[in-house]
Amino acid sequence: MVMTKSYKETLKGRDFLTLADYSKAEISYLLELSKRIKQKRKNGEIYEPLKGKTLGMIFEKSSTRTRVSFEAGIYQLGGTGLFLSSNDIQIGRGELISDTAKVLSGYLDGIMIRTFAQKDVEDLAENASIPVINGLTDVYHPCQVLADLQTIQEVKGSLEGLKLAYIGDGNNMAHSLMIGAAKMGIDVAIAAPKEYQPLNAVTELATGFAENSQVVVTEDVVEAVANADVIYSDVWASMGQEAEQAKREKAFATYQVNKELFSHANKDAIFMHCLPAHRGEEVTADIIDGPQSVVFQEAENRLHAQKALMVALMG
Repeated sequence: MVMTKSYKETLKGRDFLTLADYSKAEISYLLELSKRIKQKRKNGEIYEPLKGKTLGMIFEKSSTRTRVSFEAGIYQLGGTGLFLSSNDIQIGRGELISDTAKVLSGYLDGIMIRTFAQKDVEDLAENASIPVINGLTDVYHPCQVLADLQTIQEVKGSLEGLKLAYIGDGNNMAHSLMIGAAKMGIDVAIAAPKEYQPLNAVTELATGFAENSQVVVTEDVVEAVANADVIYSDVWASMGQEAEQAKREKAFATYQVNKELFSHANKDAIFMHCLPAHRGEEVTADIIDGPQSVVFQEAENRLHAQKALMVALMG
C-alpha cells in the first residue's frame, strides 16, 4: 500500500512525546500496525524487524506495565532493552539532560523515559539524535492512550461517534485521553472536582483538535457518564501524591465508579482503567472485576501498541 509506505517513511526517526504531535491518520496507522503485530503474536509468528536494535529505558518513576511491556516488546521484536534507573546513571547525580541525550544517542537506537517533568522529556528529545518515547510524565501518558484506543476499537469495532467518560483526577491520563479521543472523533467528558480538573491549556488544546467530537469538563459525574460507551477511571492519588491521600479521598468521595453511576451509561458500556487500581476507592470491585470491564485486555495492549510504536519509529 502506498499509504503504508508513506507512513513508514514519515514516522521513522520521530519522537513520541504527546499525541498532540500526531495526526488522526498517523494514529490510525499505528493502531492498524498494532493490530497486525498482535495477530502475529497470537499466531505464534516470529516477527523481528528490530533485530540488532537497542532501546534504552530510563526510569525515574517505578513501573510494572511500562517496564515489562517495553522490555518484553523490544525483545520480541528481535532487539535488546536496557533498564536504566535514575539511580544507576549519571542523570540521577546531576548530569545535564542534554549531555545524557547526546551520549545515549551514540549507543542506542531509541530511548523510552518515564519521569516527572514533561520538560525533561522534551529536553531529552531536543538533544537526542534518536527517537525518544514518553513512557509517562506528570502531564501526559500517550503510550497508555494508544493502547486504550486499540482496546476500544477492538471491543466497539470503531472509534468515531463514541462517548468516553473519565471520572476522577484531571491528571496525565485525563490529559492524554482528551487529546487522543478528540483527535479520533470520540466525544470525551471529564468529571472532576473543580480544584482537580485538567489544565486549562490542555483542555483548550484538545478542544481545538475536536473537529467531529466534543470535549466537556464538568463537576457532574452523571452528566459525564450519560450515554457513555466507555467509562474510564484512575487512582485518586498518583505516584508522588501519597501525602495527599486523605485529602483526595474526601474530595473524590462522590467520584467513585459503581453500579449506580454505571446505570447512566449505555447498556453495553465498557469499563477501563490504566492500573494499578484501588478497589473500593475510585472503582468498586463488582465493576472492575465484572463482565463489562476490559482492564486486562487494555493492559495487554500496552505490549502490542508499544511494539507498533517502536517498529514505526526505530524500524
